[in-house]
Amino acid sequence: MADPVTFVIVLLFLLQTKHLFADFYLQTPRMLRDRGRYLHFGRVQHAGLHAVGSLVAMVVVGVPVPLALVVAVAEWVVHFHIDFGKGRWSDRTGHGPHQAGYWRAFGVDQALHQWTYLLMVLAVLP
Repeated sequence: MADPVTFVIVLLFLLQTKHLFADFYLQTPRMLRDRGRYLHFGRVQHAGLHAVGSLVAMVVVGVPVPLALVVAVAEWVVHFHIDFGKGRWSDRTGHGPHQAGYWRAFGVDQALHQWTYLLMVLAVLP
């Protein structure tokens, strides 16, 4: 993509669309269990789903595959830890959807993921 503005808008659109599906439609019961445990295979799978989706999005807009792979692996690690932090916080506080603390944690979690996408776009900007 020759125009950097179009590149940024299209890649952010693809990453946010991927995020919608990976976070809200494609999570399995295993991915949703035991979120506050660090070594949790479901979270590894969930973060991996995000990384694969991001890899596809980056390749679609023309990011070279080696660079896209490095950025996708970095996202996998970051996504894993963001979700662990939220899971740990949720376990410690016991907040549920009927409490403001739950929604604050949810908002911080989602903002951190979106800020990660901004950094990813900057990392691959032609």
